[in-house]
Amino acid sequence: MVKQTIQIFCRIKPTKGKKSLYEIDSKDSNDLITFSVPKDVSEGFINNKKEEYKFKFERVFNQDTLQDDVFKQVAEPVIENVLSGYNGTIFAYGQTGSGKTFTITGGPEKYTDRGIIPRSISYFFEMFAKKPEYSFTMHISYLEIYNENGYDLLDPQHQVSKLEDLPKVSLMEDEDNNIHLKNLSIHPANNEEEALNLLFLGDTNRMIAETPMNQASTRSHCVFTLHISARETGSATIRKAKLHLVDLAGSERIGKTNANGILLTEAKYINLSLHYLEQVIVALAEKNRTHVPYRNSMMTSVLRDSLGGNCMTTMIATCSIEKRNLDESISTCRFAQRVAMIKNEAIVNEELDPRLVINRLKREVDELKNQLSIANNGELLTGDLTQDEIEKLKVVIQRYLEDRDSDSSLNVGADMRKINFCFKLLKDMYIQMLAKSKIAPVSVAQNAPANFTIVDASHYDSKELKDLKDTLRQRDNEISILVGMLKKEKKKYDDLAQGKPAVHTLSGSGSSDDLPKEFTKSHPKRDILQNMSMGRQEAFEIFKRDYVGNQDIENQKKFLKKSYAEAKMLGEVINTARAKLQHLKSKSEQIYLKLEATNSLNDPRQNSEYESIRKTMEFEKENYRENFEKLKNLKTQIEHAQYLIEKSQVKLQKDFEIWWTEQCELNEQKQQQRLESNDQSRVESITSIPSTANSLSTSSRINSSTNSTLTNSYHVRFLISLNLNYFLSSKDRKVCF
Repeated sequence: MVKQTIQIFCRIKPTKGKKSLYEIDSKDSNDLITFSVPKDVSEGFINNKKEEYKFKFERVFNQDTLQDDVFKQVAEPVIENVLSGYNGTIFAYGQTGSGKTFTITGGPEKYTDRGIIPRSISYFFEMFAKKPEYSFTMHISYLEIYNENGYDLLDPQHQVSKLEDLPKVSLMEDEDNNIHLKNLSIHPANNEEEALNLLFLGDTNRMIAETPMNQASTRSHCVFTLHISARETGSATIRKAKLHLVDLAGSERIGKTNANGILLTEAKYINLSLHYLEQVIVALAEKNRTHVPYRNSMMTSVLRDSLGGNCMTTMIATCSIEKRNLDESISTCRFAQRVAMIKNEAIVNEELDPRLVINRLKREVDELKNQLSIANNGELLTGDLTQDEIEKLKVVIQRYLEDRDSDSSLNVGADMRKINFCFKLLKDMYIQMLAKSKIAPVSVAQNAPANFTIVDASHYDSKELKDLKDTLRQRDNEISILVGMLKKEKKKYDDLAQGKPAVHTLSGSGSSDDLPKEFTKSHPKRDILQNMSMGRQEAFEIFKRDYVGNQDIENQKKFLKKSYAEAKMLGEVINTARAKLQHLKSKSEQIYLKLEATNSLNDPRQNSEYESIRKTMEFEKENYRENFEKLKNLKTQIEHAQYLIEKSQVKLQKDFEIWWTEQCELNEQKQQQRLESNDQSRVESITSIPSTANSLSTSSRINSSTNSTLTNSYHVRFLISLNLNYFLSSKDRKVCF
């Protein structure tokens, strides 16, 4: 057992703003940082406010410290202890925007900006290669605590589902007060590339938002855990340890950030969980305190071993030296001083290899069988059982069946004749029971193997009946849909036979009906077109047929349909490859256990099949990666094509609206011109009548001509109205006239 306090470090964030006064002094093996706060004259001459704040750390990293130096000073000692079998934890604490995520995860711009997590992964695999006498395994989990709810960042549903639809990680506690996390997946990492891929996958799923204090502020606590197991060749013990790399969300003052809405809710949960963390730290620092409130928050429950338990813990306090953040930096250093008072008791986590234990137990069973044979003088008992022995066996079996104790056993000695007779008697009783319940026993073929097991399949009848009912219900639904389609087609042809114009929709003949359902999305502007009058829809179909960009839309639809078929084929290939890889993996594990049990793992003659399977798995993995990349690129092309189709259809609708408005205005102008010309001719005809006395016949002719002119004028207006009524609804006529 190793007893030690939590190691604390401090890191100063580089800044270009106004800096506060601070000094770093190196004394012995520790560093001392001093913050100077000058007195404010506005508060008066009598001011007892403290001007200097001094804090001691294991090491203080100044603004120009590189990521590599931080890793060597902070993380390397912890990793060495993890390889020796001790649990380890490294967590960063500080206000928002002080550089916690940059220290733990790193920056995305430069390779040298890698943080503690990717450097730890690389260092682990370097140490694995330097110790060939050990066999190492690594497993990775990534937990996010957002608004006091736990989520698995490595869950494959994380990218396609909403946050509220994802399964929440829950805490489970066993009898020994050990915390277990339900719904948190653990993934194996066989090399550095796989481990980094898991890290990048989890980082892309984290909750990040822009705040006034930080452009990319993490709004959740994250725990990246590396599970390491090591076993020396020929040894029966396994050392298992885990390394927690924790990126805490930053505390923030609402008065400075002016957060509201979702940001305000997130800030409340962040500050509350950090408050509970401080309560745990204060309770652990007090010697006479009996109760530690770990259960107040999920984060303190997860880090129970790291705070005062079986773990070697290191803390990095990140500080911002800008004048506006000086108070928060001093509070962070005070918190670190309290953390340094906590003592952890770490022990080596060792256990026996279960596979070796199984092999040892099998050898013991063989030895006991040999001893049993020696106890029977090595004789094989032959001949039939006597009647007295049979009666005694029946009584023993009857007592065994009547005994309600689940731990009772049937002991008839080491005589195989008696054992076989007991099995035969139990089988006869079972067949009689089936006969009484009118269930026919399962017939066994003559060539059935000796270890054939009788299975009663009567309970499967209800499942089969349920499947048949579901199939029947599905067929009824399909028939109903087909009947509805036939009725619509019949109505359509009846309307055509009566001379009614057919109603067309936006999709037309080359619409998205040919596309798969995954890529057909409704658009609100298309819904407006579907509510048009019949005449306007007919005009739209004519306009679309002669539209310049209509051919491009049809080409994009054909490309989309072809790409979807290709994506479906690639998906089937990837699923087949995944199933094949799983089969090869299980087969290789079986061969590995068999070779290890016979101690022939290093014999090239015996493990040739194992090596062949491993090569096949590498080849299949490469094909899987290539097909997956193809599918990923194809998905991008499909989304782009879908966007182009939607954009073209919106443009088509806008152009039609413009054309329709122009046609309405043009018809209105023509109608107005015709009315004006008719009225002018009528006036001229009236004024041409002589003012002198005219005969009645002349007057009658003038009246007749005038009436004819008026009649023709109204007739023209009626014909124009009829022509437009074909294309316009009542609402449209109000606009045009």
